[in-house]
Amino acid sequence: MTRHYSPTRSLLLILLMAFMLAGSGCARLHMPKLFGHTEAKTETLPVEQLYALGHQSLENGNMGAAQTTYKRLISRFPYGPYTEQAQLDLAYAQYKDGKFDDATSTVDRFIRTYPTHRHVDYAYYMRGLIDFNRDRQLLARIARLDRSQRDQGSPRQSFNDFAELLRRFPNSRYAPDARQRMVFLREELAKHEIGVGLFYLSRKAYVAAANRGQYVIVNFPQSSYDGDALALMAESYTRLGDTKLADDAKRVLQQNHPDHPWLSGHWPRGRGIISSLNPFAGGQ
Repeated sequence: MTRHYSPTRSLLLILLMAFMLAGSGCARLHMPKLFGHTEAKTETLPVEQLYALGHQSLENGNMGAAQTTYKRLISRFPYGPYTEQAQLDLAYAQYKDGKFDDATSTVDRFIRTYPTHRHVDYAYYMRGLIDFNRDRQLLARIARLDRSQRDQGSPRQSFNDFAELLRRFPNSRYAPDARQRMVFLREELAKHEIGVGLFYLSRKAYVAAANRGQYVIVNFPQSSYDGDALALMAESYTRLGDTKLADDAKRVLQQNHPDHPWLSGHWPRGRGIISSLNPFAGGQ
């Protein structure tokens, strides 16, 4: 069926389309002016309002806008309480945005500039938190990799950062969480050392294997891998023919871990906690 359009109706449609195009053209003409006005406004806002704008972006989860605003505030107002807080908030926004190197630089700069600041404990905590999560989510997402088998530079740095926080600020509100994370990191680092020691053992590098076991005992005491460390030392010294050191390691193992499988001639696989079960996953 063929539709018939009256001249009047067609004219009205043409006029309506022309009006809409003209309106959109005006909008395009005025848009740069509006954006310019917004940029100018952020350059003239007083410091408290500029900080509030950045904080609002942070609260809304818009980390990109928060970073831009905080950087502008710090540039315009190099000193003052709002600037100090903006630097901490900037580090947090960078951390949440996955910009770990930038976040670390911001935190380190804050610590150097304000070593006695009342919130400097938070800066030390943030530094540990950044390295705690550096590459962690990426590795888990790509291949469900056991992080104890990866490079331990970031976990080791995180462990040291949290230790520094506890040394300087034992009563900090962030100390309890830091301690819990250090327990987890201690297990992960100890497991890594045992894995490396077993590798050396399989390659008949017995001195290197024994040293790895000793390293675990000295640096990660009370981990769930100290029995494995003693067993690694006893096995390595036995293969080296050093009866005295082998007997010493075996005696300590018997006293502290009488049920360890090595004592019955078996080496355990996957002992202790599984580091991939991260109790902090999805946290800050």
